[in-house]
Amino acid sequence: MQLFYNPDITENYPDFSFPREESKHIIRVLRKKEGDTLNITNGKGWLFIAKIISANPNNCKASIISKELQPKRAYKVHLVVAPTKMNDRYEWFLEKATEIGVDTITPIICDNSERKIIKAERFKKIIQSAMKQSLQCYLPQLNDTVPFKELVNQDFKGQKFIAHCEETDRKSLKKELKANQDITILIGPEGDFSVKEITMAIDKEFIPVTLGLTRLRTETAAIAACHTIALINE
Repeated sequence: MQLFYNPDITENYPDFSFPREESKHIIRVLRKKEGDTLNITNGKGWLFIAKIISANPNNCKASIISKELQPKRAYKVHLVVAPTKMNDRYEWFLEKATEIGVDTITPIICDNSERKIIKAERFKKIIQSAMKQSLQCYLPQLNDTVPFKELVNQDFKGQKFIAHCEETDRKSLKKELKANQDITILIGPEGDFSVKEITMAIDKEFIPVTLGLTRLRTETAAIAACHTIALINE
């Protein structure tokens, strides 16, 4: 099965067109023709089966022949992860987290952050591609970059964790997680969260946790947390 993404499709309108770039991919690269069917999602949970009615490489048109709303998970995962110094590491994290299962991603700027600007549009394309590759119908949301202090003062439903490397009292994320509950977890930059930030988060009832016995890179820690959440909820 190959999954396509078109955010403009709704369950109420049967006919639609693909953008030029995707039209070329469908007709010239995949060699699809009129009458062929495509599996498409709008990223809002719908899986559409559509038939090509115009095999134009500049404006491929299709008509929906069936639709089904896919079930949601019983919990939501919010990964709050500081941008990495090298963009490609953060892109790898976005791709793998989307494949494993995440609902919201928020880049966070911390005291020790070396990168404070992200390539939001490129990141969104990576998330879209990973959603299609892993055959999912819900597109994770990429939030705007936010300062640490602003984020920890927000209200979050469910469990709240901060993963850090300071030699203080930390609990095991695996042992603290509860199934079928919304989860927000903070992952710091290469230099970790500052002591001030850790204290601030704990004051806001974030539980300090460890992700294992070894020191992990930012992107590795984020994936380890994401995978642990998925396993607990199997």
